[in-house]
Amino acid sequence: MRKSFPRALAWLAGAVLACASAGVLAQPAARNAIVSVDRILAVVNNEVITSREVAARVKTVTQQLGQQGTPLPQPDVLQKQVLERMITERLQIQLANETALRVDDLQLDRTVARVAESNKMSLTDFRRALERDGIQFNKFREEIRSEIVLSRLREREVDSKITISDNEIEFFLSQQAASKTASSEYNLAHILLRLPEQASPEQVERQRARAAEVLLQARAGADFAKLAVSFSDATDALQGGAMGWRPRDRLPELYSQVLDDMQPGGVSGVLRSPAGFHVLKLIDRRGGGAPVLVEQVRARHILVKTNEIVSEADAKRKLNNLRERVLGGADLGELAKLNSDDSSAVNGGDLGWLYQGDTVPEFERVMNSLKIGEVSESFKSAFGWHLMQVLERRRADVSGERKQMEARQILRERKSDEAHQEWLRQLRDRAFVEYRGDER
Repeated sequence: MRKSFPRALAWLAGAVLACASAGVLAQPAARNAIVSVDRILAVVNNEVITSREVAARVKTVTQQLGQQGTPLPQPDVLQKQVLERMITERLQIQLANETALRVDDLQLDRTVARVAESNKMSLTDFRRALERDGIQFNKFREEIRSEIVLSRLREREVDSKITISDNEIEFFLSQQAASKTASSEYNLAHILLRLPEQASPEQVERQRARAAEVLLQARAGADFAKLAVSFSDATDALQGGAMGWRPRDRLPELYSQVLDDMQPGGVSGVLRSPAGFHVLKLIDRRGGGAPVLVEQVRARHILVKTNEIVSEADAKRKLNNLRERVLGGADLGELAKLNSDDSSAVNGGDLGWLYQGDTVPEFERVMNSLKIGEVSESFKSAFGWHLMQVLERRRADVSGERKQMEARQILRERKSDEAHQEWLRQLRDRAFVEYRGDER
């Protein structure tokens, strides 16, 4: 029952409704509208990016930045930033296609259905809402497919290659024990000025000078989000460089070293990493010092898997019958031993103490909604159909083996952002990119 969903898909539920209300896709052209001549702005390996594609994305970004209240840079600066983001995305999609990384229609349909559910709509209502805002549903589905592909590509090319040694874990835990700010959280924004892998001294100095200019403007009171949109090479540049709330221990060490001495509203100096030059803004901080108590839930369940013989209706009917027996006084654990298709059946369906995030979202939502002793209605997850009962809840300090697991995950996440930036830089350096006209 442990979850296996790509973590990068968590953005979908919150982002889609905002995109729909902003009308993020280009509206169909009026029948008698003047048709402008499309032209090539960049060649990316064997593909082109046209002015019409860039204009559509600029419109989307402009609407999103307007919703965020972020001041817009000059149109030519924004277009350049959008073009750079599109080049990076195109290179990743090309690599995915070359290596046969695909998302089938069934997986795509499930993801779109989860997005609709997160917006408290049926799929039919969600589709109508998109179309009311001028968004073609099929085009929306393909954009979601691309996002899933990029997420899986990152997992394969970056996250799966990160290794954490036992010595790193021991050192991390010793630092945690000695630190007074280990449990602090920071709300950050950042700007990255990327350097190519084999940067010449001239390139290094040019980017260092640009970073110094960014820092000068930021400390003089310029809007940091606008500076990020104008200057940053990070993937979140068009979101104003916003990183959101991050626990201190999940930040790159380069960042966490300077944050302890910064006050909310402050801007760091120019920081140097293998990826390039960084400037941070600390928006706010919270927490610090207190032990972290984590909520745990002990639950048991019965799983009925569907196949060629057992249909969805059969599975649901079976679980509804079992639920009636439990409500009539039968023990769910005993029924699980005889009826559950999960490996937990030998333990009466008992899953032990679960942390938030240990199970798939559908299972966790139901688990969090139940009172102690309450038996759920039958519900579906990626594994099949379930009947669940919550046995106990508690708040516990993370310790022992679980603390080791948490440390390993934290270190992986800390390395992941840096490794991803480095991988994108290498991908770009190996590619053929030609700018046309005055777009460089």
